[in-house]
Amino acid sequence: MNIHLSRLHFPVRSLGPGQRIGIWFQGCSIRCPGCISADTWAVTGGEATLELVLEQVCPWLPHADGFTISGGEPFDQPDALVALVRALREMSSGDILVYSGHPIESLAGILAQTDGLIDALITDPFELDAPHTRPLRGSDNQRLHFLTELGRERFSQYQRDLCKSDKSLDVMFDEDGTVWFAGIPNRNDFHRLRDLLTDQGHSVQISADKAQNR
Repeated sequence: MNIHLSRLHFPVRSLGPGQRIGIWFQGCSIRCPGCISADTWAVTGGEATLELVLEQVCPWLPHADGFTISGGEPFDQPDALVALVRALREMSSGDILVYSGHPIESLAGILAQTDGLIDALITDPFELDAPHTRPLRGSDNQRLHFLTELGRERFSQYQRDLCKSDKSLDVMFDEDGTVWFAGIPNRNDFHRLRDLLTDQGHSVQISADKAQNR
């Protein structure tokens, strides 16, 4: 089974409870204005096999409380997503959270194939001009769905307003010097960071800059 992924990371602490394995799909057909992950929009790149992905996450499993799958748009690769969550469920008892920019009403066919495999699902497109007052979501129009009892048990705590502890980001560094952030930033946080670093003489490009050039 082939799969296009942007990156894998552990631990991720800002996208769900506990220490999580983060899996970002490559390719997105939705392309929400203001998306902080415009680098994951392209449908090319990140070619891998499911076997290689599972091999890489295997050493992390004893220390992981769950998985967060985002992108990109995971449901743009439905067969790979179904195969991935099925394999993760066989390997671990941790919860599985999946992000999608599609409304849940359009995902019924795929979700039927993942019955009991995905514990929680966040749906609907990011809206740059919508309020941002709920944790785990970039805009308040996005909905958090509990698909299993484990999902309800672990994620019902996020049906509330944002608090100070929610305002955190995970930082990842690639060998080429690229810096990745995982989490849900406040509006324009990355623009402010870019401007601050630029003022200090650094050369910085963020995902939003790439989106403007497409």
